[in-house]
Amino acid sequence: MTGASQMRVGAVVLTMGNRPDELRALLDSVAKQDGERVEVVVVGNGSPLPELPEGVRTVELPENVGIPAGRNVGTEAFGPGGREVDILLFLDDDGLLAREDTARLCREAFTADPELGIISFRIADPDTGETQRRHVPRLRASDPMRSSRVTTFLGGANAVRSKVFQEVGGLPDDFFYAHEETDLAWRALDAGWLIDYRSDMLLLHPTMAPSRHAVYHRMVARNRVWLARRNLPAVLIPVYLGVWLLLTLARRPSWPALRVWLAGFKEGWTTPCGDRRPMKWATVWRLTRLGRPPVI
Repeated sequence: MTGASQMRVGAVVLTMGNRPDELRALLDSVAKQDGERVEVVVVGNGSPLPELPEGVRTVELPENVGIPAGRNVGTEAFGPGGREVDILLFLDDDGLLAREDTARLCREAFTADPELGIISFRIADPDTGETQRRHVPRLRASDPMRSSRVTTFLGGANAVRSKVFQEVGGLPDDFFYAHEETDLAWRALDAGWLIDYRSDMLLLHPTMAPSRHAVYHRMVARNRVWLARRNLPAVLIPVYLGVWLLLTLARRPSWPALRVWLAGFKEGWTTPCGDRRPMKWATVWRLTRLGRPPVI
């Protein structure tokens, strides 16, 4: 087994070029990490990149290909499936690593547990220090300081063993935005990998509502259907999506938001979802034992 000090770490940062000061601060926090240097790839997602520190690899895409496809491009900059590194950090361009030992903790965690495939970091607002419930990837989210085994992870604050990408593939390009992490998480769990939420690995990130994105309601609904169609045993698909439909109605969104959501829900049924690889029933039971059966 590769020792912790020998594990190579690479970071993928996706940007649209509209937060150069925040991007530079993030890169500075990555450069300050303990131990061996963290290699960095910055992907300009449909935008030119600002001047960046020496040694940072860059990729400029001619158009915005979405979050999962952009992060996949960054991964491939480290070779097929990210083979040039052992660990891939995915960090939002307006985030900031609060501690200088995060990369070292990742190395130690992956070395200590060869079945660990993904680590989800804690996210906290830099001004208030608060962690939103939605940023704790489990149902019992009232205590963000409790680390635990989980069934999904946060897209812009995580570490993934590169072998996971090599074994199960990358993020689903066509999702563009929303639920791409859960798609990868379910495939990783089905392949036998484990996922941890670690409260001591902290990314500072301003509190923002996900609904600020114009495509939010459509993508959330469409991709939820795609997620189920791609990954769940056939009998669970209507149960899972029926529960989410009822939850959405119970939250009483505005009529314009609900109309867009329902259109996205329909789109998810009527458009190709990509390769279907239903998870094993053993994985369904595993998710259930972890507190998140794939019907909620």
